[in-house]
Amino acid sequence: MSAHPRVVALGGGHGLYASLSALRRVSGALTAVVTVADDGGSSGRLRRELGVLPPGDLRMALAALCGDDDWGTTWSRVVQHRFGGSSELAGHVVGNLLIVALWDLLGDTVEGLDWVGRLLGAHGRVLPMAAVPLDITAQVEGADPARPYELSMVRGQVACATTRGLIRSIALEPPAPRARPEAVAAVREADWVVLGPGSWFTSVLPHLLVPELAGAILSTSARRAVVLNLAPQTGETEGFSPSTHLEVLADHAPGLTVDVVLADRSTAGRADLEKAAGLLGARLVFADAAMRDGTPRHDPARLAGAYASIFEGE
Repeated sequence: MSAHPRVVALGGGHGLYASLSALRRVSGALTAVVTVADDGGSSGRLRRELGVLPPGDLRMALAALCGDDDWGTTWSRVVQHRFGGSSELAGHVVGNLLIVALWDLLGDTVEGLDWVGRLLGAHGRVLPMAAVPLDITAQVEGADPARPYELSMVRGQVACATTRGLIRSIALEPPAPRARPEAVAAVREADWVVLGPGSWFTSVLPHLLVPELAGAILSTSARRAVVLNLAPQTGETEGFSPSTHLEVLADHAPGLTVDVVLADRSTAGRADLEKAAGLLGARLVFADAAMRDGTPRHDPARLAGAYASIFEGE
């Protein structure tokens, strides 16, 4: 396989940002396929007021693909700039407004994102996973602390990410949404497909609930890698072990096989993790991928080294 493979990274938010910041250093052709279910903050406001796809996760992916030169670092800062104060613009992000303006002018979601990518000098392409805005619903156990074993439904990405209960499963509304054909084509033509890191229920798993996209992920000739988070996410996966993340992934994607599971070298519970990786048919790889300051964040340079080692070794 080429030392600079064609890679598709699936996810959203800060996890995908970290992955793309690393992958752009080692991939020959990189595509991000991004969730479109955000209903909070600037993205939620634009979605409700204009009926557009929520642009925030798409914007973050584009910012992650900016280069390390003056042009890239400056434009990355510009599109990530959030207005403060108490005006009507307060809370909005420059990049969100730029993306939505291009959608309005061009009338095409992907064409608008491609134009932003050219402006930024992005090292790769950003695509939405679906053609319409989506809502995430979750079956949650113990959302009401007074009824710890009762199942209830929570609706919306923000509500799912901050629930006090234990998420058992998720679904999308509308159900079985159409995928963007460009995203499906990218997965089918890739050398590697990467899932994670990121918010497991609201950024990673939703891709597997879009039938055309899930079908491409399961049937592509590309090799598949899963990158585990460095720590559970408060609210969404609180109390989850690394092996639980893989078990939940297998539950939401029957028939999915994985070539490599990447975990940080500090990850505990290795025996359980080895067993869970085996359920997916995966080889378990440990690497030093975390920031050296001890915070649960991936270091782009170290993660890039881990990706390069995996791509060259397979």
